[in-house]
Amino acid sequence: MELLSFYNVENLFLPDPSPRHKLDPTNSGLRNWDERKYKNKLFKIAHVFQLMQEKNGMLPFIIGLSEVSGRKVLEDLVQMSPFNSEYGIVHYNSMDERKVDVAMLYDKKKVEVVDSEAITFFFEIENKNTEYYDTTRDVLYSKLKYENEIIHVFIAHLPSKREKDVNKPKRIFILNEIQRRILDIVNVGGNVILCGDFNENPDDENLEKILYDNSHGKVLNNPFQQLFSTGNYSTFHYKSGLLFDQIILSESFFKKDNMLSFQNAEVFRSEKISSRDKRFEGRPFRTYSGTRYLGGYSDHFPVFVTLGKV
Repeated sequence: MELLSFYNVENLFLPDPSPRHKLDPTNSGLRNWDERKYKNKLFKIAHVFQLMQEKNGMLPFIIGLSEVSGRKVLEDLVQMSPFNSEYGIVHYNSMDERKVDVAMLYDKKKVEVVDSEAITFFFEIENKNTEYYDTTRDVLYSKLKYENEIIHVFIAHLPSKREKDVNKPKRIFILNEIQRRILDIVNVGGNVILCGDFNENPDDENLEKILYDNSHGKVLNNPFQQLFSTGNYSTFHYKSGLLFDQIILSESFFKKDNMLSFQNAEVFRSEKISSRDKRFEGRPFRTYSGTRYLGGYSDHFPVFVTLGKV
C-alpha cells in the first residue's frame, strides 16, 4: 500500500526581514511574519503529516504542495520529523506575482526523479498604450520511477476565483494544455497523476472535460467527485464548502493488474488540524484570518489517496 497526498499549506514564506519603514511592503504580504511564527508554521505542517502517518501507518510516498515560497522553506520542512531528511524536493521558482509556487516532496527510498520541468504560462494583457504579460503559478511536471514503473505527476495551483472570476479563461487555457500533455502519455499506456488546488469543484465543467479525450473516451478518473457529492470539503468560502483540492488518476490506476491500484480517496480532516472556534467547527484551523494571526495550520485540509500494491 502507498499513500499519495496534496496539501495547500497557505502562504509558507520565510520570515520577513525587519522593514526599514513601517510602510515598507513585506516579502510575504503577511502581518508581522517573524521567525517565531515561521517556525511554528513549519512545525504545524510537519505535524499534519505525522498525524497522517499515525492514522495510516505510513507517510505518503509522493506529496504535492502549493503556496510555498522558494526552495528554502521546503529544505527546512524536510529536515523536520517525520521527514527526517529522507524526502527529496522538486521545485522551481515561478513568476507568480505573490511569489508562491507548487512543489513536490518524495520518499527518496522509493522514488527516483527521472525528469522534471516547470510548465510556465504567460497571458497577454491588452492595453491602449502598451502590451504586457500577466503570469501565474507554474504547473510542475515530474517523471518518476517507482520500482520498475514510470509515473507522470502534474501538480497545479490554478488561478483563483476572484473579481467575478476574471481568471476563468486562464484556468481553461492551463487545463487544456495539461490535458494535451496527459493525452500524449495515456495514449501510450502511461500512468498519470494530476493533483492540485484547481480553484474549481470536481463537478465544474472544466474538471469534467479533462477526464475525457477528444473522442469522449474516458482517460482519467476523479475519485473526489464522489466525496464532493457527499459533502466532503477541503476548504470554505464564507458559508460555502468547497473541494478545490483533488487528486485525479489515469484509468490505469483502476486496473487490478496495475502495480499500484486505487483503493480510497479522503479529505484528511483530523480534529487536531480543525478550527478551535465553535462558529467554524469542521473547518481548517488556518494561520491567518485576514490580518489576524491565529497560529493554525492552513486554510485548506490536505487530501490523499490510498493505492494498493500488487
